[in-house]
Amino acid sequence: MKKNKSQTLLGAHVSGAGGLQNALLIGEELGCNTIQIFTRNNRQWAFDSLTPEEIAPFVEQQKESPIKTVVSHASYLINLGSPNKIVAARSKKALTAELVRCQQLSIPYLVLHPGAHLESPESLCIEQIADSLTKIIEQTPGPCVILLENMAGQGSSIGSSFEQLAQIRSLAIPKERIGICFDTCHAFAAGYNFTNSDSYKALWKEFDAIIGLELLKAMHLNDSQKELGSHVDRHANIGKGKIGLEAFHLIMNDSRFENIPKIIETPLTSLEDHRRNLEILRKLID
Repeated sequence: MKKNKSQTLLGAHVSGAGGLQNALLIGEELGCNTIQIFTRNNRQWAFDSLTPEEIAPFVEQQKESPIKTVVSHASYLINLGSPNKIVAARSKKALTAELVRCQQLSIPYLVLHPGAHLESPESLCIEQIADSLTKIIEQTPGPCVILLENMAGQGSSIGSSFEQLAQIRSLAIPKERIGICFDTCHAFAAGYNFTNSDSYKALWKEFDAIIGLELLKAMHLNDSQKELGSHVDRHANIGKGKIGLEAFHLIMNDSRFENIPKIIETPLTSLEDHRRNLEILRKLID
């Protein structure tokens, strides 16, 4: 039986410039039924709280939108594991504020890069990340789930292995407010191969054994400019990188992931780039 291509959750990271509700409109224009956004400037520490006048248009537009799930991505500046006390404190404050924004906007998931240990021991960084997550979640009751994103292993970043992600979650409380976002480019760069049927099955068997498939709540679909195990995070257009189309064909036809938001973060010069990558992925559905 042929799948309905419009049912699988597929979308792109889009801009909310000029009002967050505009991100929904852009997503609709691209034919998305899920999108990812920044709810604030992701390159600055300082930002204002959302006003009722900013919240209402987004919430109302969501009610009318064919976009079923909105995912937010936390600022790239945040490093909960930083040995620098000032940066760590800023990071906790920023993530707390972002989680509050997600609750106000009825956004169910907030994707987070776990952090980097810099000159500190890796084990201490993991403990610090988990402790910070526990405190932040305690301060922000509500349904929004923080999704730890797997990383490429570039520099001293934490989260390039399934074991590290599982360890952070095992130490944080409450665990039900912490899930996983799987990035294809990051996984490939970290050394996880899933480019053919056998390696694909092995990858998800390993993920399930170490983390648990039930904790996978979102995916970033990006090809990789760099080779397997390069530990370099460089996204490429779908089918134009080292991962190749077969891996994405397997993902797009995996019934376990039909209702998982699958978001492209591919290179963007215009909306046509997003449109082209999304169309390639849709055509991969058998």
